[in-house]
Amino acid sequence: MGVIIKQSFKNMITTYFGFGIGAINTLFLFTYFLEKEYYGLVSFLLSAANLVWPFMAFGVHNTLVKFYTSYKTKEEKDKLLNLILLLPLGVSILLGLLGVFSYKWLLAYFEAGNQLVQPYIWLIFIIAFATAYFEVFFAWSKINYQSVFGNFMKEVFHRICITILLLLVYFSIISVEYFIYAMVLVFVFRAIAMQLYAFSLYKPKFNFSLPSNLSTVLKYSALILIAGSVATILLDLDKVMIEHYLPIENVAIYGIAVYIATVISVPQKAMHQIIHPLTASLLNSNDKKSLENLYKRSSLTLLVVSALIFVLIIININQLYLLIPQEYQISTVIILLLAIVKLFDNMLGNNNSILFNSDYYRLVLIFGVILSIIAFVLNLLLIPVYGILGAAMASFLAFAVYNVSKLLIVLNKFKMQPFTLQTLIILLFTGGLTAIFYFWEFQFHPILNILLKSTMATAIYGLVALRFNFSEDINHLVRKYIGNK
Repeated sequence: MGVIIKQSFKNMITTYFGFGIGAINTLFLFTYFLEKEYYGLVSFLLSAANLVWPFMAFGVHNTLVKFYTSYKTKEEKDKLLNLILLLPLGVSILLGLLGVFSYKWLLAYFEAGNQLVQPYIWLIFIIAFATAYFEVFFAWSKINYQSVFGNFMKEVFHRICITILLLLVYFSIISVEYFIYAMVLVFVFRAIAMQLYAFSLYKPKFNFSLPSNLSTVLKYSALILIAGSVATILLDLDKVMIEHYLPIENVAIYGIAVYIATVISVPQKAMHQIIHPLTASLLNSNDKKSLENLYKRSSLTLLVVSALIFVLIIININQLYLLIPQEYQISTVIILLLAIVKLFDNMLGNNNSILFNSDYYRLVLIFGVILSIIAFVLNLLLIPVYGILGAAMASFLAFAVYNVSKLLIVLNKFKMQPFTLQTLIILLFTGGLTAIFYFWEFQFHPILNILLKSTMATAIYGLVALRFNFSEDINHLVRKYIGNK
């Protein structure tokens, strides 16, 4: 776990820095510098692109991680990398042609609802294409155990660029329309930069030779495409459906709640960059003992960190919403439902990596397709009745079932699960600390209130976590950088 913790720590710092910039953009710059309709438009374009790009990538970013270490010669590795480069391009061309022929239908669809979206529909394809290839080259760097630069580009770079563009809008240097087009160019440039970095790590010999196990690779890519897209679909489907049933500004309002809850996912995202290829390597070498150890320790470490973030979000949410325009404020219940989903995700540790790199990814595919349909139906039923609360309820139910399904598959097929007695203790302590501080308000300015409550809660949580050794890896990291005392 030493290499994992070291790179995960660097990735987590980078990711939180990016999320800090994103929080400023999401909570303040977007809300004050753009009209609600245009903020909703930007949120919709990005969410729609997130639904499309996994299909363009055709799962090859996961395929690369799974199969790369199984090849022993440079020639075979180069054949795989060449296939990885060409397959998304071919799929994207097919999807692009489909989009061209159905463009009139798409215009008619948005004409009936939010007409503001119509002129920008084609940008969804550009963002999705750029994101697909960014993920491919990011995976390219991860198989070489170099994830820090890619993580910076994924979490920080585009957010800094968006901050600059929003400031240009505020000072009337550019229009809102130009801002949207410039934002798309940021995603394109990010993909190109990631490509150059990936080639600097390892540049294959380009040819049209295909891997000897081509059918196996394509089969895995086709299946993992759907299985790996489930989480993205469950995450962004609600925002796309909100656009259909409610005025587009509701996408922005709900998007703020999702972003706040997503902060809990940062430790998981940071650790995943390095733990995913390592899990694939352990599976390829059939080292089940090390895999089970990694499963439990990754779950416990992620829970310790994400539980603290969960506490800080819930106890400060009322004060946080006092800092943004009133029209963006929503029920705490929505934040709570989404935050529990993210906390549950972290508790799974490297569960996704185990499933997607094993022979049982087909089961995830089956459950994922079923749950995506269920999520669609839940949103269909709940959004018209409960509005954005209905979207949160649908996401909560869908993710709960999905995560339980993945836990049961690993338990059944590998005879291991990630939880220990420490898991229960951490959850009980987290619930108690949250309940105490949520109702404890100081009569200060919201910022001072947030700082004071956060400092007190963090100090209590940290002392208890270290004293009772919630996570050996975290305690070791603290002793290393702070000292035994």
